[in-house]
Amino acid sequence: MNIHSDGAVADANPQGRALRQLMEKRGLYAVYQPILDLRQGRHFACEALIRGPEDSALHTPAALFAAAAAAQCTHELEWLAVETAILQFAEQRCALRLFVNMSIGCLHASRQRLVAIRQDLLRLGVPPSRIVIELTENQSVTDFSDLQETLQDFRHIGIQIAMDDMGEGFSNLRMWSEVRPEFVKIDRHFVSGIDSDPLKLHFVRAMHEIADACGSALIAEGVETKEQLEVLRDLGIPYLQGFGIARPHRVIAATQGNAHPVAANDNILVLPSRSLAERRMPRIDQLLHEVMPVSPDTDNDAVYSIFAHQPALNTVPVVANGTPLGMITRSSLIDRFARPFRRELYGKRSCSIVMEPPQLFDEGQSVQEVAQQIGSLRGTEVCDSFIITRQGRYRGIGFLRELMAIITDMQIRAARYANPLTQLPGNVPINEQMDRLIEAKHGFVAAYCDLDHFKPYNDAYGYRRGDRMIQQVGTLLAEAVADHRDFVGHVGGDDFIVLMQSSDWEARLRRVIGEFDAALAQHMTAEHLRAGGYFGEDRRGHAVFHPAPALSIGCVMVQPGAFAAHYDVSAALSEAKKEAKRIPGSVLFIERRQYHGNAGAATAPLEVLAVAPAPTSAARLPCWAM
Repeated sequence: MNIHSDGAVADANPQGRALRQLMEKRGLYAVYQPILDLRQGRHFACEALIRGPEDSALHTPAALFAAAAAAQCTHELEWLAVETAILQFAEQRCALRLFVNMSIGCLHASRQRLVAIRQDLLRLGVPPSRIVIELTENQSVTDFSDLQETLQDFRHIGIQIAMDDMGEGFSNLRMWSEVRPEFVKIDRHFVSGIDSDPLKLHFVRAMHEIADACGSALIAEGVETKEQLEVLRDLGIPYLQGFGIARPHRVIAATQGNAHPVAANDNILVLPSRSLAERRMPRIDQLLHEVMPVSPDTDNDAVYSIFAHQPALNTVPVVANGTPLGMITRSSLIDRFARPFRRELYGKRSCSIVMEPPQLFDEGQSVQEVAQQIGSLRGTEVCDSFIITRQGRYRGIGFLRELMAIITDMQIRAARYANPLTQLPGNVPINEQMDRLIEAKHGFVAAYCDLDHFKPYNDAYGYRRGDRMIQQVGTLLAEAVADHRDFVGHVGGDDFIVLMQSSDWEARLRRVIGEFDAALAQHMTAEHLRAGGYFGEDRRGHAVFHPAPALSIGCVMVQPGAFAAHYDVSAALSEAKKEAKRIPGSVLFIERRQYHGNAGAATAPLEVLAVAPAPTSAARLPCWAM
């Protein structure tokens, strides 16, 4: 195969001489790292990586190309690497696609020999349609029309194009839109920690949406852990590459027979979510109003005139050489001028004598942070406006009323996403996770957890003790579920929803009930605990015995296709919870009726599994489903 250039390698340094000798002796070899097709559960391609002799200083690609750059023979080394990769690939009679790395400059230089390249590939038994050129960015592109013509020539003979390291180097979305590659590789930076970093998750999700719009397929690089694999799978990223899939070897690895274990595992991962503090936290610069400041030399009559000509303006900032010095409010100035002879005495004097110390906030601060700082001020220090700066220099002003409006809106939104008492996900995340599981046609168990006799307990012991009991239930559930498999949400009050994919879900819920009953001694007096409850008054003032609080859990086993959406599951869960609450004591009720159709209608019961009532003894031993 003769697809490399004939240019001489420069002999300017020892590494250059060593590289020339290595290239002349064809001492390079390729290793191949498989790329997994998650949809098929098998390798669909491999990337060729060039290597020098293992016992030499030129073993790694970085060392090879550093020497080539110094010797001014980078293109020749690139072509030799491609040639070596294809020849050794052809020898292994591999049916996978082959990704080979090439710079844009080398791509342009090879354009004139495309006919020979196609003939050589066919002679080796490697159809051009199985070759993917992976563009590596080492130069800026100034002529996109020329690049498009070159790519079109390669595509004409069947070769496809991939872009490397999306988000690193090729972060320019224009390059993506101009090249329109068949494959785009996500840089390993965005893959590392994606199972715990919600920002990286959102970046990759955005890349996926762009890829769908452009007709490109995404390949996630640097996949190393099981958690990364599962997040990427759940996001719909079709191809994965990294040590977590397979390491590079000279012999091309290919999955045979059974599907890759990652693809075989159909659990839907609980994706990382942004904390309440991080979710849509606006910055204070969103409140910025550009108000023309005055200098400290401006006289008070001039400031009064500004207010007179701008009736909606209530604050004028005082700034010297970009540095904020103070604030003058309309009410303060008019109040001063309203006194006898004050305007005649102070009208022509500097406005600095009437200005007040400013409240300064940097534009990068969050509205929550600013609100907390303003809230810590004494009443006399609070002004209805404040100055917004950039690195200490004046930018504009903000108004307290607008800040409070944003904070109020955030509180309303936060109530939809996280419960303020337990900080567990609220109604919206619960419904979203439930719909994800339903849409994926993945079976799971939904559990409704509710405290029995909680209102009398709250009345007898006080709401603070009641809050602690609710928090403990949330903690017990959160500690019992499997990481990335099960989901715990707090609907509100003493109601919780758990969505479980773990195979031992029943044992986990049983453990929660046992731990709750064992912890009652922390919430009740010894006398009440021995009696199994306490006396209180009903609405008519009559003495009534109230049993000790108990934890009722109603479960529904959700089969694929049985429910259309979360509201259908919620209706079934409510019925299961009612059945659980009919049984005295802490119980685990498992509804085993089969549901069918999108309406979630149940067939005749196959089995209804419930927990027998707990004894009203001091031990309050938990009772389990039989």
